[in-house]
Amino acid sequence: MPRVSQDHLDARRRQILDGSRVCFARYGYEGATVRRLEEATGLSRGAIFHHFRDKESLFLALAEDDAIRMADVVAEQGLVQVMRDLLAGGDHPADWLGTRLEVSRRLRTDPEFRARWAERSEQLTTATRLRLLRQREAGILRDDVDVDVLTAFLELVLEGLVSHLAMGLPAAGLGPVLDLVEETVRRHRPGTA
Repeated sequence: MPRVSQDHLDARRRQILDGSRVCFARYGYEGATVRRLEEATGLSRGAIFHHFRDKESLFLALAEDDAIRMADVVAEQGLVQVMRDLLAGGDHPADWLGTRLEVSRRLRTDPEFRARWAERSEQLTTATRLRLLRQREAGILRDDVDVDVLTAFLELVLEGLVSHLAMGLPAAGLGPVLDLVEETVRRHRPGTA
């Protein structure tokens, strides 16, 4: 029997995550039945659950995948860039928003999920905090506010933006709002407004 290459396994896993993202966004966690997951991924339940132990593991992997992508953007360009990317509509923002909202709902209603998610959500906070520390060392970040406070501020703005977009409110005109958020965390030089 021929062995399946790691590239094939990785591609199959990506196919499952991409299809599942759409399914969870459209139907929510409970509504994303195995049949709907099969339809969304184009694969059988056996193929799906060969890669993921159960539906919750699949959902957590999807949310973790999103968190890793966001943390990578944060490390290179900052959390405000993640927000700008959401406004620009790259990488299926509606599907990402749906997954993000489902994570928020499950965090409120499922203590077991909350415990499993806590370690994953720390990645984004850590990436944001490290980026801000580098910015402070470079003299770009304001130094009159603790980095942990600035981290919490940016995360709250992200959550507000996610809620705004998820409610279907207009994204037009929010670029200047993000400019203001960015300006708020920057160090102001003497003689500048």
